[in-house]
Amino acid sequence: MSSPQNMKTFKQGIHPEYHKQRTENREVIEAAVPKKVIIPLHQHTGATCDPLVKVGDEVKEGQKIGDTSKFISAPIHASISGKVTKIDKLPHPCGVNILSVVIEGNGEKRDAESGTRDANVSPEEIRKIVREAGIVGLGGAAFPTHVKLTPPEGKKIDTILINGCECEPYITADHRIMLERTEDMIAGAMLAAQATGAKRIIVGIEDNKPNALGKVKTELRRLKAEHIEVAELETKYPQGGEKMLIKAVLDREVPSKGLPLDVGVVVINVGTAVAIAEAVKFGNPLIKRVVTVTGSGIKEPQNLLVRIGTTFQEIVDQCGGLNQVATKIIMGGPMMGVSQHTLEIPVVKATSCILVLSPTDVKEKKLYPCVKCAKCVDYCPMFLVPSRLSAFSENAKYSDFEDWGGRDCIECGCCTYMCPAGIPIVHWIKLAKLKLSQMK
Repeated sequence: MSSPQNMKTFKQGIHPEYHKQRTENREVIEAAVPKKVIIPLHQHTGATCDPLVKVGDEVKEGQKIGDTSKFISAPIHASISGKVTKIDKLPHPCGVNILSVVIEGNGEKRDAESGTRDANVSPEEIRKIVREAGIVGLGGAAFPTHVKLTPPEGKKIDTILINGCECEPYITADHRIMLERTEDMIAGAMLAAQATGAKRIIVGIEDNKPNALGKVKTELRRLKAEHIEVAELETKYPQGGEKMLIKAVLDREVPSKGLPLDVGVVVINVGTAVAIAEAVKFGNPLIKRVVTVTGSGIKEPQNLLVRIGTTFQEIVDQCGGLNQVATKIIMGGPMMGVSQHTLEIPVVKATSCILVLSPTDVKEKKLYPCVKCAKCVDYCPMFLVPSRLSAFSENAKYSDFEDWGGRDCIECGCCTYMCPAGIPIVHWIKLAKLKLSQMK
């Protein structure tokens, strides 16, 4: 492992305990096919899809069941074959009720396409395939990938940055993908470069994954793809944030209220890269994803390849069930994840992890008034003043919140993690951003 001085990183950020040992050496295994799936028609940033099926319809695994004409969206596909038994607003892991399609399975499996597609597909064709496959960012944001691969007029993309940092504690899904699907990850990266016209590809990996660093470098040599670079990054949270990663690897700063494409970069998660390769080479839509199931509250932590729409309960059962000490369930990691009140909710495209914690892991801080210590400022990777933004939100001063750059917050949670007064800073910031969106 290199010394921190020799590695790329960004300013600020924190070093939480990473707790990855339970699953980092566990290979991905495919979860059992569920008898029933609940598939929300909104699993992405952007517009909700309209249902393309009705109750009573028979559907095939991989069939498109939801779509919209809106550009920023992504189609939804059936993850099992069976009968549509219900279309209604049902609980979603993000805490709201979303129009969802319930499918009762019949046990039939999707026929694999024979052979592969011609590798010489045009950029337009790649974008079309990616869109039709319903591919979104699998790192958590779930932004439609075809939109990223379609830069606006006048925006030239010169670099594809593959995000293999996985800086969020507990989660090891991307780590295993880099070890087990290395060739497909590289193929997806090259297809993304082909679609955008980018001449440079860089894979960013934190130094706490030395076996992934070694495997990717070895595979690049085997494929004679020496033009693809590997950037070794210091292990730090939130190194995997797009803006942090771009600054660390390329020393470019995404402007306020801007996007990576404003500095000529498209950032793609390693799982998303594999999904691109599967869609273009084999015609596979995004109906499965790797999910880390872990935490002290899970009996048998694992990395599972899960069909979209499988309930959390079914996945937890396949991991031996909950320990008696289980007290908190989170979709995602402890820093940016969303707490759940039930296991009867579906895995969606943004579900990277099902984290179950025990009372010893969940240390509720006592709430005190802000002591003006400025720790939140010292550690904020976006160089904001989180305590001030939090106060603006709490007092409904949303115009001041916006003037102080509140919309630039990436909601990483460093401020809340470091606050000695126990103020839920990031929650107040999220509320202000929601209120501003509603007002606009």
